[in-house]
Amino acid sequence: MAKTTEKKSTKKAGASSKSAPQSKGAKSAVAGPPRQPGVERRRNHPTRAKNGYIHILLTHQVTHLGRPGDLVKVRPGFARNYLLPQGLGTFATPHNLRIVEKHRQRLKELDEARRADLQNLAAQIAQRSLTIEANANAEGHLYGSVSADQIANALRQDGFPIETESIRIEGPLKELGLYSIKVQLIADIATEVKLWVVPTHTDEVPA
Repeated sequence: MAKTTEKKSTKKAGASSKSAPQSKGAKSAVAGPPRQPGVERRRNHPTRAKNGYIHILLTHQVTHLGRPGDLVKVRPGFARNYLLPQGLGTFATPHNLRIVEKHRQRLKELDEARRADLQNLAAQIAQRSLTIEANANAEGHLYGSVSADQIANALRQDGFPIETESIRIEGPLKELGLYSIKVQLIADIATEVKLWVVPTHTDEVPA
């Protein structure tokens, strides 16, 4: 009777040892393949150029390299040792490129709106004329002169936000008469305004 009991216990032990690998395999099937480190970050890896260069987005002006928002190609060492530590640039990841593109689009829309406003302002100035009084002799020569600052001030009093730097005259005006004054709003938008320089009226009592 003792021998029979020993065989049965041996069979049970063998059955339990066979079932162990099956439960481990079932557990690994549920978990799936092991995760590869870094895969989830590949989409935000810096974009690389050819010949060992990398792309960097400039966040500040860098002499001989570019302006803020420019995508430049530099050596990795120059990026790691200078541009990135100084805060002059950032890695050109797909995420950063999308942000810059949205920013550029916004700046473009603002610039177009500003240009439209300036063109409208130029058209309004061209339809107006200014009058500045000045002391002059009988021949029409001014005792003083009319300067760009006076012309800009006259435009501001007329409701036009013009600074002295926008007035283009070769020199102070020293005679009475009608002048056509150039007003440079920006590099490629300019207009002209008519300016009358007239003698100052004085109420003199006849002798």
